[in-house]
Amino acid sequence: MLGPHLVLDLYGCPKEKLEDVKFIYDLLDELPEQIGMQKIMPPYVMRYVPEDDPLDWGISGVVLIAESHIAIHTWPDLNYASVDIFSCKTFNIDLAKEIIEKKLSAEKTEWEILVRGREFPINLLKRGRNATI
Repeated sequence: MLGPHLVLDLYGCPKEKLEDVKFIYDLLDELPEQIGMQKIMPPYVMRYVPEDDPLDWGISGVVLIAESHIAIHTWPDLNYASVDIFSCKTFNIDLAKEIIEKKLSAEKTEWEILVRGREFPINLLKRGRNATI
């Protein structure tokens, strides 16, 4: 397999955290190092307010890591956030969940792990890294 994809749904999060661009930025900025990943760019975080649905506003952010990405989307008026961590290497899933749940003060969390790249030719990738010219 290529790697795990942690998908989190966080309910009952305080609106103050979910609407705070700096708070979400800091979460994405600190999380990669905390779970053993290498950040390759600063987080990109923005507030989104659609014209047609006032409840659909929130904060969205992403940070690219050498291993893939971490993304978060919030719905402050609904006290809900979704977080995705996709990595092409294994990581401490329980630690990642614990950090995110604590930072967002979630009352309830649902999660699952998707297995990405079940037929990814990892042997070819490894062989390419060790190839001599």
